[in-house]
Amino acid sequence: MIKLDIANELSKNAYPGRGIIIGKSPNGKYAVTAYFIMGRSVNSRNRVFVEDGEGIRTQAFDPSKLSDPHLIIYSPVRVLGNKLIVTNGDQTDTIYELMDKQFTFEQALRTREFEDDAPNYTPRISGILRFDEKGFNYAMSILKSANGNPDSCQRYTFCYNNPVSGDGHFIHTYMGDGNPLPSFEGEPELIATYDDINEFTDILWNNLNEDNKVSLFVRYVNIETGKAETKIINKNK
Repeated sequence: MIKLDIANELSKNAYPGRGIIIGKSPNGKYAVTAYFIMGRSVNSRNRVFVEDGEGIRTQAFDPSKLSDPHLIIYSPVRVLGNKLIVTNGDQTDTIYELMDKQFTFEQALRTREFEDDAPNYTPRISGILRFDEKGFNYAMSILKSANGNPDSCQRYTFCYNNPVSGDGHFIHTYMGDGNPLPSFEGEPELIATYDDINEFTDILWNNLNEDNKVSLFVRYVNIETGKAETKIINKNK
């Protein structure tokens, strides 16, 4: 698989929708994760990320303009013990609650399907990082309709053990803009990561479409110490 330049991938796609990146920094010191949201409607664009304990949640920037909280207000990031969960919807809570009851990541997601936003049937994308004395590993998932047919839910899970330094994987909801929006296809894209969280954050934010980008979360976790550094950028200020 060709390793892609994330700046180029974002800049050439006006509407990847929501996206998750997980990987390992080139110097091997950090577990890297990022999550961004975009929006085309006033309701979708009226959001910010706010910190919530060790995770984050979405919140209406202007509560008076919030017309429908369904599918846009949720907790994208939560921490359960040695696990960091990141998703594009309220399945974060499903994963958290069921894994706390000893379900696996995949078992938890078998209780969910793609979003009920016909005609798009937006995929649910999810990721999990697990830390232990050997380092970390991660998995990514997508739940999607059968090429726009809501009668069938197609489930794909991708697991990455002993992650390679400098490699990251990028999964997003849409292949691009459209009506209906075309769902992501294939396995997560291989991208290059960066050692510096500030540089990586700037690259992601500056290459997301200016009109459609809403918020960005980036976290680097020191694999040896567990210490985390987080960056949040909101277009609404």
